[in-house]
Amino acid sequence: MALYLLSVWHEDDYVVDFNGEDMQRIVAQVDTFNNDLQSAEAFVFAGGLHPAASATVVRASGDDVSMTDGPFAESKEQMGGFWVIEASDLDAALDWARRGAAACEGPVEVRPFESE
Repeated sequence: MALYLLSVWHEDDYVVDFNGEDMQRIVAQVDTFNNDLQSAEAFVFAGGLHPAASATVVRASGDDVSMTDGPFAESKEQMGGFWVIEASDLDAALDWARRGAAACEGPVEVRPFESE
């Protein structure tokens, strides 16, 4: 079994309104997806992220360390959450990603972890 990162992407100005009807539907769908992952023993870890504007980038150069506010990447899309899953192969991970994308109604990127 291999580990895969399934990252959920949003427009940079994405706002989560948990009281909204659309978000209530998505939360229910993602809860079902999470339960399916856990039942299949594919779930390792998952989490949602605060907006990219809340990020701090830490850079080290020798003994000097600097910190800047905001995301590292300047783009219109930002990662809003993720799952780490265990799957038998890439095809199985892609199937989980398809189901995750349907649940959260947004794009999901699949990336394998490097093997040890």
